Amino acid sequence: MHNTSRPGLGILLILCSGLLLSSQDALSKVLTAVYPVLLVVWLRYLSQSVLMLALFAPRMGWSLVRTQRPWLQLVRGLSLVAITLLFYSALRYIPLGEATAVIFLAPLVVIVLSATWLKEHISRGLWLSVGCGLLGVLLIVRPGGALFTPAILLPLGAAFCFGLYQLLTRRLSATDHPATSNFLSALLGTLSMSLLLPWVWQTPSLMDGLLMATLGATAMTGHMLLTHAYRFASAASLAPFTYGQIVTATLLGLVFFDHAPDAWSILGMAVIILSGAALAWGQRAR
Repeated sequence: MHNTSRPGLGILLILCSGLLLSSQDALSKVLTAVYPVLLVVWLRYLSQSVLMLALFAPRMGWSLVRTQRPWLQLVRGLSLVAITLLFYSALRYIPLGEATAVIFLAPLVVIVLSATWLKEHISRGLWLSVGCGLLGVLLIVRPGGALFTPAILLPLGAAFCFGLYQLLTRRLSATDHPATSNFLSALLGTLSMSLLLPWVWQTPSLMDGLLMATLGATAMTGHMLLTHAYRFASAASLAPFTYGQIVTATLLGLVFFDHAPDAWSILGMAVIILSGAALAWGQRAR
């Protein structure tokens, strides 16, 4: 049940979450320019697994890893690994703000998956939101533009996996504890990356190793703030502020990577934000 009497606190938490998550992405962009993506992702999940184990295992015990739907947890975990690999890889070629805007197509992907996979009835208004979101991506990527390269398929793939991840998270929330879902995903990421690590190993410096470990702590904290925000305000009222992460990512790209999006990219980001907010309001009306 939402405590909607404190929407200001919910907005503050969602904005802090967006700042942390976009800062994590900016840091990963720096690290993957020097080290293999697989190494960065492995240390990110390893640190998150260790931190969650320390925080939740003393209180939850074996229930931390007990799930009623192991196959769904497996697919969800693999989806999250795919998101991280695709998005971190994308940041090697695509500016931070634009890549973040593209991955925010995920709520629209959920609509498409709900219609095709779950056979749910989708209203014309929701399909219009999907169409507007795709228009936003076309404005960012537009043929002839600097981003019109095969690399744009990386954040698009991440957005698709993120949509699947959100859909599975929603289904698992009815049976499994959120800490269980998040820990199992982090553990699966650690184990799967460990299998590939011997082929890409590059010993990081102490400082860079600590920065990679910081990725896991930052991601976990950002998602925890996001979860707590919905205790104080409804999803529909927080939706426009959730998309503030695109703004903070763009500002971080400007400050640290000297990338200023052009007018078409800014327009595309605005269209994606508006289509996502309209989608949330439409679902609230339903």
